[in-house]
Amino acid sequence: MVSADAARNIVGIIGESGLCLGIRALRPTFYKIVKKKAVEEFSAIPYLATLLNCMLWVFYGLPIVHPNSILVVTINGIGLILEAIYLSIYFTYSTNKQRKKAGLILLGEIAFMFVVVLLVLLLAHTHTKRSLIVGVFCVIFGTCMYASPLSIMKMVIQTKSVEYMPFFLSLAAFLNGVCWTAYALIKFDIFITIPNGLGALFGAAQLILYGFYYRTTPKKGPKEVQLQPSSMVAPNIV
Repeated sequence: MVSADAARNIVGIIGESGLCLGIRALRPTFYKIVKKKAVEEFSAIPYLATLLNCMLWVFYGLPIVHPNSILVVTINGIGLILEAIYLSIYFTYSTNKQRKKAGLILLGEIAFMFVVVLLVLLLAHTHTKRSLIVGVFCVIFGTCMYASPLSIMKMVIQTKSVEYMPFFLSLAAFLNGVCWTAYALIKFDIFITIPNGLGALFGAAQLILYGFYYRTTPKKGPKEVQLQPSSMVAPNIV
């Protein structure tokens, strides 16, 4: 009989497939940026939001906060590295105005994390209290990140086109949400369950819309495909 810990590990490892699909979906965005040597109107906000989300989850999964959550640390650690790469490309090819705006947000996130880590370690002296405080932040920011495609779903319905909603990104959101919800339910963790349960629902809704509107989407050749800046969001992590 498979133990609960072993089952969680298996599900968590499978959940990494969602991240791999998300990476695949983002390649055209950054290929376009590097090729044109300009970010144009692409926004750094989704990547900065995911970076903060990953930092919070890494802290949550550490033994000093929430023991026996090493997979939460590893998957979000990978996410941190990827977001750092994405943002490095963004900063390299952005204008001074764009770079300054993104830089200020990044500094704000680092300062916020420093304050959270400091206060949690100094004022909360048990794993239960630390998990509660950091978990609440993770739920808030994780839910916001997962809800970010809602504007794109609205556009799909209005335009009857899935041109700006990449299939693999939607599939990644769904798989990631399902796997990490299952992970959280095996040994119940409400802080992981809430945002990932919502992520699974949003991902499923995107896939349903994709299937419904795929046939009505105008077909374009490879050179004609345009990516809408606001539609490209970073991979969802835990």
